[in-house]
Amino acid sequence: MPEPTPLESVVEVSQQASPLARWDDEDLSPPELLFNRELSLLAFTRRVLELARDPQIPLLERLRFLCISCTNLDEFFEVRVASVRQRLRHGANQPGPDGLTPASTLETLRTAVVELVDEQYRVMNDELTPELARENIRILRRSEWTDQQTAWLHQHFQQELMPVLSPLGLDPAHPFPRILNKSLNFAVALEGRDAFGRDSGMALVRAPRSLPRIIRVPDSHSDGPDDFVFLSSILHAFIDELFPGMRVKGCYQFRVTRNSELFVDEEEIEDLARALEGELMERGFAEAVRLEVATNCPESITRYLASKFGIDDGDIYRCDGPVNLNRMSAICDLADRPDLKYPPFQPNLPKALVQGGDLFAALQRQDWLLHHPYDSFQPVVDLVRQAVSDPQVLAIKQTLYRTGVDSALVGLLIEAARAGKDVTVIVELRARFDEEANITLATRLQEAGVQVVYGVVGHKTHAKMMMIVRRERDHLKRYVHLGTGNYHQGTAKAYTDWSLLSARPELAEDVHRIFQQLSGLGRVQALHELVQSPFGLHDFLLARIEREADNARAGKPAAISAKMNSLTEPSIIQALYRASRAGVVIRLVIRGICCLRPGVEGLSETIRVRSILGRFLEHSRVYHFANDGQAETWAASADWMERNLFQRVETCFPIKTPEAAARVVNESIDLAFEDNIQAWELDGNGHYHLVRPVGDEAPLSIQEMLMKQAQEGG
Repeated sequence: MPEPTPLESVVEVSQQASPLARWDDEDLSPPELLFNRELSLLAFTRRVLELARDPQIPLLERLRFLCISCTNLDEFFEVRVASVRQRLRHGANQPGPDGLTPASTLETLRTAVVELVDEQYRVMNDELTPELARENIRILRRSEWTDQQTAWLHQHFQQELMPVLSPLGLDPAHPFPRILNKSLNFAVALEGRDAFGRDSGMALVRAPRSLPRIIRVPDSHSDGPDDFVFLSSILHAFIDELFPGMRVKGCYQFRVTRNSELFVDEEEIEDLARALEGELMERGFAEAVRLEVATNCPESITRYLASKFGIDDGDIYRCDGPVNLNRMSAICDLADRPDLKYPPFQPNLPKALVQGGDLFAALQRQDWLLHHPYDSFQPVVDLVRQAVSDPQVLAIKQTLYRTGVDSALVGLLIEAARAGKDVTVIVELRARFDEEANITLATRLQEAGVQVVYGVVGHKTHAKMMMIVRRERDHLKRYVHLGTGNYHQGTAKAYTDWSLLSARPELAEDVHRIFQQLSGLGRVQALHELVQSPFGLHDFLLARIEREADNARAGKPAAISAKMNSLTEPSIIQALYRASRAGVVIRLVIRGICCLRPGVEGLSETIRVRSILGRFLEHSRVYHFANDGQAETWAASADWMERNLFQRVETCFPIKTPEAAARVVNESIDLAFEDNIQAWELDGNGHYHLVRPVGDEAPLSIQEMLMKQAQEGG
């Protein structure tokens, strides 16, 4: 096993400040039994960064993983750090379930983030940039520009950049401006008198978001087709032309990150969409939570900027390169080098579900289970397309949490409404960072005659479900889709998720009842097969975990296998600890946050936790309980987190047939515990160890194996 990385060492120190104490059978709530949520999320970002260092991954994909780690860190500050700071500012400094107060959490996070940022820039400067150069993909520094390149870049500056730049000299008439969240800016130190005879001091230059951050140098001025220059390098080189008659003493990049959580008092407002629109206008100028500056920025200018943003020393991060490192992802798209990218992948499409066939007839014969992206998402789209053109279809109902900007499904729903079908869509306006897109989407749907519902006050509608109502002979029949992912054709190609297509009356009746509840806001009705949060999923899970524990105590077969994005809910973790102490074998595949300590003697010896990171984002949620030989397998939209179990509308649906259940468990969990290429195993001290083949063990990657099976048509 590799040695722990520096970040993991920080996690261990911070989360095991005191040795694990003895605990009795009833009380499994001591804080030392839980990992800190924020540190666990940072550890996930570190694992993503490690993919940027993996020589087995194509080079441009490694660059993309570096950029993803930077994007993840941005969101970490916008949401998680902002949330901790907010609790502290409001005087709520009591310890969380892990025993850390907001103040101590921020202090520990600072140490971990500094190490992570340093590693990101080291990977870029010392590993990826030289390797890209060896492949003739060069990121040219100013010191490397030839005279010919300098002349072309100067012309580019004057013709393409200078007309859209608006330098702002700071004086009493031009006070420090509002700086937009995550925008690229330059602090320019000046010397000399301005046009009005006054001594100049400092100016700001904002790089408009309309400008590309990466500029390709034309072939005629380079040694190859893939020479690139940062926008920031061009501005540094020629910024003095924005200040004629004055001398530029220094030019320093900076970027501020702000709190991006939206607060709307849903009990007091009458129009949620309008209230969110108002909040979105101010999101870009909310409280600052991080200031990034170039390493060469003088201390005096850094402190000046920090004072303007209300930033403390602990919120300043120095960057050994561009402060917007994630914009390097443009190179992955601009460089036409398929040999340095993942090879194209064509998902499997079951013959019975091929477009042009009768999908309603196929669903009357049997349920269909699809594992995306290995199985195509197209049958879900085609089912709606067939419904639009079928005169026997009377109604379509669907939830939308995240969709693409040009979603084919949205277009089909609009077409169905215009064709006279009754279309109802539950649009979750509060899907984080998609709020503006969802408001636009809701408006577009309403204008086409779709009945749009914004969900339930205080509870995000996170469930993924669709229902089509069709007249068949002398009765109405309902066809449903349930999934663990979003109705987004783009993420369906990049995220692993399960889809269930069915015409079973009991399942369809449950979906119908939940849609009625969401649109009519009636009382909760009893469900036949589905389990729903916030009305019962938490108790359902606790009961099944306890049932496995009882079976183990009675000497019966007992096991729990589950896959999810995050595990944070304390009472679920305590139940898993009790089950482990009873002897239940527990396997957990958790991509991101895990607050449970696995493998601790006397507490969680039978629990193993793995995280799979690779080409596709592991996103599906699957729960499996051995149940003394009467196994139950479920798929869901919910992680085992407080928000999913208590503050969201979620659905959990059974996988009925033994063959389908076996497939779900094998492809989601069994193979994850055989993977010795992309798997990271968590230990009781907070270390994630990359699993590698032992001895003559054959290498196995769960994603590569499932891709191969899909290519072979099964």
